[in-house]
Amino acid sequence: MEHRNINLKKALLKVLFWLVILVSLCLLLIPIYYMISSSFKTKVQMMDMKQFFVFKPTLKNYVKIFTAYDLFTPLLNSLIVSLGATGLACLLGLPAAYAIARHRMHTMSAIILCVRIVPAVTFLVPWYIILGRFSLIGTKTALILSNLLVLLPLIIWIVSPYFGSIPKELEDAALIDGCSEAKAFTRIMIPLAVPGIVTAAILAFIHAWNNFMFAYVLGGSGTKTLPTMLKLFIGYTGIDMSALMAASVVVTMPVVIISIVLQKYVVSGLTAGAVKG
Repeated sequence: MEHRNINLKKALLKVLFWLVILVSLCLLLIPIYYMISSSFKTKVQMMDMKQFFVFKPTLKNYVKIFTAYDLFTPLLNSLIVSLGATGLACLLGLPAAYAIARHRMHTMSAIILCVRIVPAVTFLVPWYIILGRFSLIGTKTALILSNLLVLLPLIIWIVSPYFGSIPKELEDAALIDGCSEAKAFTRIMIPLAVPGIVTAAILAFIHAWNNFMFAYVLGGSGTKTLPTMLKLFIGYTGIDMSALMAASVVVTMPVVIISIVLQKYVVSGLTAGAVKG
């Protein structure tokens, strides 16, 4: 009888577990489905609940956002700013992360973590004044440098534990064979730390791609990015919901595709940094 009760309890816990998973998936996937499906609907179809699942799709919204709203320019600006900020953050952050890991700079690591915790909006006013002094407001350079303020601590914070998890004997062997410290870093440490680097780069790219605050305040009419472009769909007289949903899909899809394709690097990179660091 006791054994039967234990089995019943396990079965109930299993059912409860899958029920929680199902509810969580519904809460996560329904908004995504609504966004994607609405991008293929007209305004009338969006308001008709009977056509929530069954409807006649149309591509007019996507044609509209790339013609009437000229989404190509913000898309190109977002790519330039995100790739530029991520690349510059990796260029500066990887050597810094390596130095912190190898020389055990715990104080410096704590300072970088504190900078990472501080909200980005705190730096917005002084950053605006500094960039204004150099006449950089409204340029892509301003957006890249402002994003670097957030991405650089992120890169160092993620990659530093990964460098620390690599055995120092490998680097010592390279130095004995005649490699300089710079060559050992580029030829030994970086290839071994690829999962951690890719993880940090993906998270940095996503942050720069989705950033609205810096692009809205420090950008200009010629440097609009996709997140700031979404604001144009909201007017005084109404909201172009169908076009807004199509634009939201365009903003979201690149990040989703990159995350899915490089998922194995993200998982291995975060796991190694958390366990071995």
